[in-house]
Amino acid sequence: MSKLYVVGTPIGNLEDFSPRAVRTLRECDFIAAEDTRVTVKLLNHFDIKTPMVSYHEHNLRERGEYIISRILSGETCAIVTDAGMPAISDPGEDLVRLCHKNGIKVESVPGPCAFSTALALSGMSVGRFTFEGFLSVNKPGRNEHLLSLVNETRTMVFYEAPHKIAATLKDMYKAFGDRDIAIVREITKIHEDVIRTTLKEAVELYGEDGVKGEIVLIVEGKRQEPEDEQMTFDDAVALAKKSVDGGMSVSEAAKNTAKLTGFKKGDIYKALI
Repeated sequence: MSKLYVVGTPIGNLEDFSPRAVRTLRECDFIAAEDTRVTVKLLNHFDIKTPMVSYHEHNLRERGEYIISRILSGETCAIVTDAGMPAISDPGEDLVRLCHKNGIKVESVPGPCAFSTALALSGMSVGRFTFEGFLSVNKPGRNEHLLSLVNETRTMVFYEAPHKIAATLKDMYKAFGDRDIAIVREITKIHEDVIRTTLKEAVELYGEDGVKGEIVLIVEGKRQEPEDEQMTFDDAVALAKKSVDGGMSVSEAAKNTAKLTGFKKGDIYKALI
């Protein structure tokens, strides 16, 4: 029966690739890979000869329709990402959606997943958490995203690239103030490491040179304040000013802060100018 298999691949250690995943990739008709140059190394290691097609964020529209047409004609496809579970902060999300839209069965072949593994390693409070994926490379977009999380009480999980980690830590400290953080790097690899610290200390230690390796950030949510310590108007203006300092327009900062605090946008705007 034609279907799409969503196959998790190793995020570092090849021994984490399950026998079922190997069998699925061998037996399916073709593999949709985020980067065929990366996936071919995995296939070669396990002596898998199944043909591949590339499927990534730059060709997902046209290639998605092509993959769907092949599945509808009776073929089976396995989608893989470079590392971890497809469709998690990954263009595979679109292909899975297309399959459901077209009545195609989607079957899981679970494997390693960076954010859940990082949570387990972090030692942070993970009873409730929110997965935020990658922050935007656009500075106003990044600041808007972080501002929207200022009052988030759940533990927050972010993916980040090593060349952006120094700037990200500074932006988080600016938005959230000093909170506990776990920097989980190189999961399942030789230099796997969990750095438990605070945002302030992280900026001091890594705010210039950053941290090497593939990184997941686990950030403490906002601590619950006593009921009588409610945000004042001055607090709201200070919060909006942080957004303006980070590159957001005065109007947008006033609008976002009004949503978060309940104070009027116009009053915040006047205070800012």
